[in-house]
Amino acid sequence: MIPCLLLRNKGLVKSVKFRNHVYIGDPINTVRIFNEKEVDELIILDTMATLEKRKPSFELIKNIVSESFMPIAYGGGIRTVEDARTIISLGVEKIILNAAAIEMPLIVKELSDAIGSQSVVVSIDVKKSWLKGYQTYTSCGKVPTGIDPVKHAIKMQEMGAGELMINSIDRDGTFQGYDIGLISLISNAVAIPVIACGGAANLGHLRNALIEGGASAAAAGSLFVFHGKHKAVLINYPSNDQILQLIAS
Repeated sequence: MIPCLLLRNKGLVKSVKFRNHVYIGDPINTVRIFNEKEVDELIILDTMATLEKRKPSFELIKNIVSESFMPIAYGGGIRTVEDARTIISLGVEKIILNAAAIEMPLIVKELSDAIGSQSVVVSIDVKKSWLKGYQTYTSCGKVPTGIDPVKHAIKMQEMGAGELMINSIDRDGTFQGYDIGLISLISNAVAIPVIACGGAANLGHLRNALIEGGASAAAAGSLFVFHGKHKAVLINYPSNDQILQLIAS
């Protein structure tokens, strides 16, 4: 169960269907709270780096990692082996690629060779249409690529990705549950771990992604930063007892 945090202008935000970003708070304070709650892993995505065609904010990443007691996977603006090595040297456990993996897929192999496949995650943003089925998107869900996400997932595995993160644009921030059909399609097509993301409203949804969808992990944003029907900002995470009960059920 992995909290997924979105960086935008050095603050944390949460979106709905990759739009309508709402400010959540300061990333350093949020990391400290997740430390106290003994979170196992954290995903941090800079949603603006690629759109602004800039490198990762190395100083901000350094500051976040210095406060974190948990492994961090970071994505946003990584386009070279040098970028990845710099981020790993700051203490980040895994780097996450999205648009770069589509625009120059050989970078996945280069990074896998340079820092190890276990540190390379490819994130795939997916939207479904009635006419074309599932399709991969880039640029925060703004640009359709015409690429089938299952074929893309298989290719990324062949290139050396150690994990895949599947984001459902349609479910993002909606609290409607994961797109189990999408997760199942990809988890059945590859042998590497799949992280489900997009739509979780409760722990039952996370369990569905793991049991029914075949995902190896379930990531969520709104579930871990909002509380109640009015979506009050409250950083939260299940207790060890709740997690054990979920696994045993």
